[in-house]
Amino acid sequence: MEARLESFSYDDAIVRKFMWATIIWGLVGFLVGLIIAIQLAYPALNLAPWFAFGRLRPLHTNAVIFAFGGNAIFTGAYYSSQRLLKTRMFSDGLSAFHFWGWQAIIVAAALTLPLGFTQAKEYAELEWPIDIAIAVVWVAFAINFFGTIARRRERHLYVAIWFYIASILTVAILHIFNNLSVPAGPLKSYSIYAGVQDAFMQWWYGHNAVAFFLTTPFLGLMYYFMPKAAERPVFSYKLSILHFWTLVFLYIWAGPHHLHYTALPDWASTLGMLFSVMLIAPSWGGMINGLLTLRGAWQKVATEPVLKFFVLAVTAYGMSTFEGPMLSIKTVNSLAHYTDWIIAHVHTGALGWNGLLTFGMCYWLAPRLFQAPLHSKKLAEVHFWLATFGILLYVAAIYSAGITQGLMWRAFDETGRLQYPDFVETTMRLMPMYWVRVAGGTLYITGTVIFIYNMFKTWAARPATYEVPVVQAPPLSAQPAAHDAPAPTGAFANLLSLTWHRRWERLPLFFTVMAAVAVIVASLFEILPTFLIKSNVPTIASVKPYTPLELAGRDIYIREGCFNCHSQMIRPFRHETERYGDYSKPGESVYDHPFLWGSRRIGPDLAREGGKYPPLWHVQHMADPRAISPKSIMPPYPHLAQNALDFDGIQKRVDVMAMLGVPYGDAVTKAPAMAREQATALASQIQAAGGPAGLADKEIVALVAYLERLGMDIKATASAPAPAPTVAAGPGGR
Repeated sequence: MEARLESFSYDDAIVRKFMWATIIWGLVGFLVGLIIAIQLAYPALNLAPWFAFGRLRPLHTNAVIFAFGGNAIFTGAYYSSQRLLKTRMFSDGLSAFHFWGWQAIIVAAALTLPLGFTQAKEYAELEWPIDIAIAVVWVAFAINFFGTIARRRERHLYVAIWFYIASILTVAILHIFNNLSVPAGPLKSYSIYAGVQDAFMQWWYGHNAVAFFLTTPFLGLMYYFMPKAAERPVFSYKLSILHFWTLVFLYIWAGPHHLHYTALPDWASTLGMLFSVMLIAPSWGGMINGLLTLRGAWQKVATEPVLKFFVLAVTAYGMSTFEGPMLSIKTVNSLAHYTDWIIAHVHTGALGWNGLLTFGMCYWLAPRLFQAPLHSKKLAEVHFWLATFGILLYVAAIYSAGITQGLMWRAFDETGRLQYPDFVETTMRLMPMYWVRVAGGTLYITGTVIFIYNMFKTWAARPATYEVPVVQAPPLSAQPAAHDAPAPTGAFANLLSLTWHRRWERLPLFFTVMAAVAVIVASLFEILPTFLIKSNVPTIASVKPYTPLELAGRDIYIREGCFNCHSQMIRPFRHETERYGDYSKPGESVYDHPFLWGSRRIGPDLAREGGKYPPLWHVQHMADPRAISPKSIMPPYPHLAQNALDFDGIQKRVDVMAMLGVPYGDAVTKAPAMAREQATALASQIQAAGGPAGLADKEIVALVAYLERLGMDIKATASAPAPAPTVAAGPGGR
């Protein structure tokens, strides 16, 4: 009997909304990236506190990842899921809530980050109210997506759906557990983790934010849109299965490779390295599967700009996922860590893989969504070549900069001394490369402007009213499809035949649970030992909590984004200990909520900053870095000597830290008075040395107190207090 057909229509209006958001936020994110690139080469562009590099850099990363990348994911997922599942989205209301909620989150990020409200965690800087909003909107998206699967008319789940499932599930887990914190104000919180544990959780999240936000969902887009554009099926179903399950299981282990030679236990970073190296196999399996999908259609690449974007995007994915495992190897990482090499690696993936795939998807979607021919294929070609040459210029310059940094930092002269003891010598060597990066970024953005013009003109040619096609499909059958062969006898034969996976695809709940098990089990194998084995973080008797004033100064350090340029983690290499002092120990950061080890050295490491310079030096340096070090590219912070310090607000922050287990003693009830007393003494010392008067109630005093404290505890013994800071002149700035 012929199956009854059901009539329905797809919701393309929500897809159009997400695509326009992708386009607009992409331009914003790229422009902010260009601004901060220019700020490094031309520091005079740091025009105001809210327009300084330290505050704009996280705005750039969040805009590109979550605004541009996020909206691109939702664009492709909403379009492809409806067609792959042969049903309209579960709820138009949830779709609208998802769209407007996500845009509101982006706007909140754009307002709060330049104002200095940040958790200081890479890719997780947004404060607790926004984190809660993200969780709510993500849950709404998940309900809408899984509800759509539940009402599907297609029995089997296509490969793109697998990647969407893993992405939605894992991003939720990562976001919730990394962002667990205790509020200390409307836009201030402290992570429940500290030091080593916080660093581990952050890079468990940070690396896998790249994995499950910038990789797996975009692979889902690749598996749908590339075959559509090429008019060819995916090359290999078996390779798709291998690609998916190995990627999901292996990726989650890799985060600790960001912490080689730090205070993280060596076993954890080594384990991360091993799994990172193994990631080459599934990653390249996916690249091969994507490129071989074009078999028999390569001639189209010459004439179809969409395919050009897809081919180069997948190639960039392959190159980036080869380089990533190579960078995870300890010997390579010892040179690359903290350098611009990492920045080049990230941008190969972001500009090449995510950017070009998104552009290609939008070019393919535009005629279908706007129901008008693409305005100009020629302009799309121009965009492709501008983007390609822009990427090449960008990454070539920054690869050169990164390797130059690493080699100069570790260079010794014939007498066994550091060949470049002044950090700024390295900075100056990089200036030509930074300008080449600016040129590459300008080309990429120029291509983006042409892309936007092409999209706008295509939209302008749309019909007065969009046609809403009515689609027909039979309801979901409970019976096996005719092509579903019975499972072969024998466990090994059944494994090779992959009929078991066909059965999994008919069971979305079971499929989701298996993906969750792969992610959770892999995570727990690293997380539990890190948190439960006390030997991983041995205590140091001389390490004490920050005083209330120092805690306030630390929060100002975080607000100004200093952690974006300065690390606080000295690795156990001779060239680092000679330059900065004794290497960092796990027990030094037990009271650091959050950790501030850093991931990049635009300026020198500050882990042993205390005692290097007198307090007055810090006051003068923060007011005008180039007055102290003429070649410095550090922004000035004169407002710190003008802004009044909120002494009353310190009490709440101390209370929260005490709640998290920091032994504050009397400070729990007397924090403002203790902070005023220390601030008055420090301000008097600054004035006696010839500095300005009237700083006792200003933010600069708190920041100086914090900087003077860094590294002092480790110099003390268990029975003796930390020594008073000694005066030592020396070069500064970055």
